[in-house]
Amino acid sequence: MAKTGRYSPYIRPISYVVDLGILILFAFQFKFDFEMSFLFYAYLVLSWLLLSIYLGFYEVYRFTKLIKITSLTITQAVLFTLIIFSFFGFFYQFSREPSRIFLYLGKSFTVIFLIKISLHFFLKKYRKDLGGNFRKTIIVGESTKTLQLKSFFDDNPEYGYQCQRLFKTQSNSSIEQIGEFVLKNEIDEIYCSMSELNNEQLNQIISFADNNLKVLKFLPDNKDLYSRKLNYEYYGFLPIISLRRIPIDLPINKFLKRAFDVILSLVVIILILSWLTPLLAIWIKMESKGAVFFKQKRNGLDYEEFYCYKYRSMKPNPEADLHQVNKNDKRRTKIGKFMRKTSIDELPQFFNVFKGDMSVVGPRPHMVSHTHNYAESVDKFMVRHFIKPGITGLAQVSGYRGEVETEQDIINRVKYDIFYLENWSLLLDVKIIFQTMSNTIKGDKKAY
Repeated sequence: MAKTGRYSPYIRPISYVVDLGILILFAFQFKFDFEMSFLFYAYLVLSWLLLSIYLGFYEVYRFTKLIKITSLTITQAVLFTLIIFSFFGFFYQFSREPSRIFLYLGKSFTVIFLIKISLHFFLKKYRKDLGGNFRKTIIVGESTKTLQLKSFFDDNPEYGYQCQRLFKTQSNSSIEQIGEFVLKNEIDEIYCSMSELNNEQLNQIISFADNNLKVLKFLPDNKDLYSRKLNYEYYGFLPIISLRRIPIDLPINKFLKRAFDVILSLVVIILILSWLTPLLAIWIKMESKGAVFFKQKRNGLDYEEFYCYKYRSMKPNPEADLHQVNKNDKRRTKIGKFMRKTSIDELPQFFNVFKGDMSVVGPRPHMVSHTHNYAESVDKFMVRHFIKPGITGLAQVSGYRGEVETEQDIINRVKYDIFYLENWSLLLDVKIIFQTMSNTIKGDKKAY
């Protein structure tokens, strides 16, 4: 029988060659002399290979989502642009106009990205319609998670996983039968339920997979710990597992997110707040006495307190720092109702972003009094404070903004916030911003 997915190992090296070919081909426009051409192409190839390995640009698998591919391409493009400009900055005698360099990089990455996503969709189509590039799998153990996995394999043929059988595990002899089935049917990958295997069975199946070059994977269905985004490190030869890896903690990601925040906040402050603030100030002052801006203490990064700014949307009242606004709140002014409905009242928080207290996207900060209560009553609430709070966030665009009406509201908000900080990418921020704008235009029932 032909080996399934027998051409898969060649996809990655071919992708390297094709992408480098594109970069070199478009670089002919610079018209270097022979010596300079050799130096530039050597620099280009070496830089591309090292950057690709560092970022995992070619670490794309059959289960990789399109948003991940796009995020990788954007990150690769930004950093490679800096690398190319560094070359021309160092060899200034061979410098070219910035517009020509940007044109070169723009054409190169457009073609590379189109090829990358075309291959992604072609392979999905190939697996679904022609049954090629597949992996034969079995599942060991019958539990809720294994049944969900089997349904996933059966319902999503575009991923190319063909589940041949689901095994129950009653005794060690059944492990031997599983091994015979795997060899006889040339199974590629074995998926095991951790809750269904005892230590002896676990060691037995690991030994079988190692000795027969089979891919072995486990479903973390018996310990909540294994369902987390764990970080695996070595201290010498001692393996250490830390609870989570936060992508924003990486220096390059921290730089990208802060640069994005500063640029976007400056654009909003200069192009929108510069003229909107005087108009709203007149309207706010005409309707009620008090300050134009409302500031309130919130907890941010590392639980530090800061003043969060808003346009004042309510009449001055002693309960402003104690009670959230509800649907029929009489404290709101007429202009306040409009501002809260359209989320305009939140715009001054771009000053917070520029100062560094907040980010454009992140977990929404709560009033200090509410934060203290939630920290004591809501599991994992404090995890949100590992990163800066945001003007908008994943929880807000997922239906959990505004007033906390039930305990489930704050629990789900925390779940989305933790997912965001563990899976952050610049592309995810952009997606959340566009979703926020869309929700604002359509109207959000919890915006009051």
